[in-house]
Amino acid sequence: MADWRDYLEERQASFVEDLKDFLRIPSISADPAHLPDVDCAAAWVAARLQAAGLAHVEVLRAGCYPMVYGDWLGAPGQPTVLIYGHFDVQPVDPVEAWTDPPFSPTIRDGRIYARGASDDKGNMLAPILALEALLKTHGRLPVNVKVLFEGQEEILSPDLPDFVALHRTRLACDMAISADGWQWSATEADLRVGLRGICALEVVAQGPATDLHAGLYGGAVANPVHALVALLASIHDASGRVTIPGFYDDVRAPSDDERRRLAAIPFDEARYRRAIGVSALAGEAGFTTRERIGIRPTFEINGITGGYTGPGVKTIIPSSARAAVTCRLVPDQAPETVALAVKRHLESQRLNGIEITVNILPNAASPYLIPMDHPANRAARDVLVTLYGREPYYTRSGGSIPILDLFRRELDAYTVIYGFGLPDENFHAPDEFLRLDNFRRGQEAYALLLEQIRLRWNRLIPSKPVNLLVDF
Repeated sequence: MADWRDYLEERQASFVEDLKDFLRIPSISADPAHLPDVDCAAAWVAARLQAAGLAHVEVLRAGCYPMVYGDWLGAPGQPTVLIYGHFDVQPVDPVEAWTDPPFSPTIRDGRIYARGASDDKGNMLAPILALEALLKTHGRLPVNVKVLFEGQEEILSPDLPDFVALHRTRLACDMAISADGWQWSATEADLRVGLRGICALEVVAQGPATDLHAGLYGGAVANPVHALVALLASIHDASGRVTIPGFYDDVRAPSDDERRRLAAIPFDEARYRRAIGVSALAGEAGFTTRERIGIRPTFEINGITGGYTGPGVKTIIPSSARAAVTCRLVPDQAPETVALAVKRHLESQRLNGIEITVNILPNAASPYLIPMDHPANRAARDVLVTLYGREPYYTRSGGSIPILDLFRRELDAYTVIYGFGLPDENFHAPDEFLRLDNFRRGQEAYALLLEQIRLRWNRLIPSKPVNLLVDF
């Protein structure tokens, strides 16, 4: 029986050419003019899945956008793993900042440069190639596998909730793996076990019916911008805590073990400050910087508008002012509960001559946290120890990925984030690239992960790390 590692090694040059073909497709989901290209990318993925040996490959629709499904279900009694990724990409502006045209893949110094190279075409192609290697050499997979690749992730997957609900039976699985992720560095692994959720609101302060002359009315009429600034400034106390009643009611306290794992992650404060251009850090007292951005909720003012903002002077009392606000949430906060608490608190404030209205926006995601002892989580950890020769960092991201809670809620399945790009690869920016070494590493990592999931699921391995570089 041929070895799947040999299969991967022998075909790397061909696989890189496949990646180039994939990257040439300008599948920009944000631009309606590129919707045919998003469809073209879906067709490419479907054909590649069929060539890899998957069954029931189909291009489905979520709103106007394509979704690609396929499966291999020939492992009775074994768990079913859903592999997720996306083939749409970000816009390329400013195009003049690219060294080479963004959809003309170029290899320099072991890196392939193109829009979508790291986010997410290179990362989502890796598991397809791993599945092919296993099927072509062994004729089977260690576990049952379903794949779902989407074409609207870069516009926040607006149609995905309805799609997953509609196809709940088709997508049913025991666990999910997201290829849309990255590792810590070229030599250090990252197992991202949690992300914060989010809720968004618009706060409006309404004053006079129209803008007023500041000389004629100043001192007699309340200024909506003043009122809004003062109101929002009152949301944090001197220790950095949010003052909204009930804001922390459902916050799950971090365990000592969680705080220890976060503390083990390297952090150079001076370098961090230099990178973002600030002279000092701030936040809730009693927590480290990593804890503040990973395991604590926040209330952030994203922007304020009101009155005159052009050049020179226009002496008015504005009619109204608006602020965009978001709250990052942690387990077990619910977006709708926190948003309603914020709305009630702000609208209850009595401001002479000013009416406060708060609109809860539809942009929301629940926080996500995979249990440390979940079989997929343990399997991923063991593979990363084998590949990197050291324990991964167990990180908690401050950002939000709505699909993780969507899979948990609709499919009752937790998701492991398992990509092999690196954070410096310019995703969403000019000169995006992917290291070809990691493209190859990702293929091996997925083959190992599927076998390790089978072993974990069937409780056949000891608790300490083992050498996974063996044939099955």
